[in-house]
Amino acid sequence: MSEPKVVSREAWLEARKALLVQEKALSRQKDAVAAARREMPWVRIDEDYRFHTEEGEKSLAELFDGRSQLIVYHFMFGPDWEKGCRSCSLLTESLQFTREHLAARDVSIVVCSRGPLDRLLAFQQRMGWRHRWVSSLGSRFNFDFAVSHTPEELEAGEATYNYVQQRPFGSEAPGLSVFARRGDDVFHTWSVYSRGLDTFMNVYNLLDTVPRGRDEQDLSYGMEWVRLRDEY
Repeated sequence: MSEPKVVSREAWLEARKALLVQEKALSRQKDAVAAARREMPWVRIDEDYRFHTEEGEKSLAELFDGRSQLIVYHFMFGPDWEKGCRSCSLLTESLQFTREHLAARDVSIVVCSRGPLDRLLAFQQRMGWRHRWVSSLGSRFNFDFAVSHTPEELEAGEATYNYVQQRPFGSEAPGLSVFARRGDDVFHTWSVYSRGLDTFMNVYNLLDTVPRGRDEQDLSYGMEWVRLRDEY
């Protein structure tokens, strides 16, 4: 961070108004992108994915809970892991208390991982979270949506993630997928990965407003500073 320039209130106000022009342009651009996202074509889901939930086994259609839209956050928690990913935990905490508000707009939301359900729920209890968490262990769901990678892909050092072929950084990766339901039919409408998830991470949105920003330039990787909130 460079040394701040200290000015009069009048000069600060002029600088703030100039920045506001850029911020308004960004808001209009975000609105345009959101509109284009809503116009994306859909893909019918023909695979009978099954999920382990606290209420028993459920299909993808049943995760909608009678609503027509579903958001699934792909949380990194592998089958043999003892606890969840730190960065996924950071994002997940931004999802707390959204369930009722989304339900009022005909949207259901779940967090999904490949870890066994009992481990997911134990970790959820430790963290004090209240979101709905389901396990896709035993199904192709995570692999088909490019958030889990096979041993063969790891050995080859190449897998599809964020719509390109690249070297996987591990067996699990983060993402968010959106689905729609019409009658008994379920459709995939959108997925986002990698830096595209930043918008859902309120801690980063807040850090982007302070003078030092994310302050990650001297770290070995961007989210090296992140800990589970009970480990700081």
